[in-house]
Amino acid sequence: MNPTKTSITRANFVNVARELFAKKGKDNVTMLDIANESGKGRRTLYVYFSNKDELYTAVIENELDILIKKLEEIMVLRIPPFKKLEVYLFTRFEAIKEVVYRNGSLKADFFKNIYEVEKARRPIDLKEIKMLRQIIDEGIADGSFKDVSSQWTAMFMLYAFKGLEAPYMNNSVSLHINERRILIMDVLLNGLMKDVENP
Repeated sequence: MNPTKTSITRANFVNVARELFAKKGKDNVTMLDIANESGKGRRTLYVYFSNKDELYTAVIENELDILIKKLEEIMVLRIPPFKKLEVYLFTRFEAIKEVVYRNGSLKADFFKNIYEVEKARRPIDLKEIKMLRQIIDEGIADGSFKDVSSQWTAMFMLYAFKGLEAPYMNNSVSLHINERRILIMDVLLNGLMKDVENP
């Protein structure tokens, strides 16, 4: 089988599934619906995905790749580590919100099927921890951050960021969060910054 054709076929199934899940909700879509909508047979669909849950996971992973691409753009910015963390955090909030809202009923699934979503997000979480660790290491290297365990600090930060996702998706909360960027950065990162008077 041609690898390029294989990846195109798989991507097509994922995109069709995303659109159907967004319109009807995952529970109201069958594998047959996805096969029919994609113009392929159900047998072909089962070559790529053994069940709807596997396909749903692929949809979430695909959508969260959008988030990772936006965050990777931040990683190459030549700005101080503290500023990079701030840009990272608020870009992340907006990207997650955009992904969830873009997908209609996936917004509901994001909250309802939290176990499935978290399972799909695990590889993305590992990429994020690596990026956050890199920023923290930059700050330690330039002397602006305390000499902390960048691995554990990155993990704690990621889970703090994830805890703010659901409230951020509520527009009234996101307005307040954006208005109070300095306060949020102080609360989240004050323990990381070196005291300039007592280095």
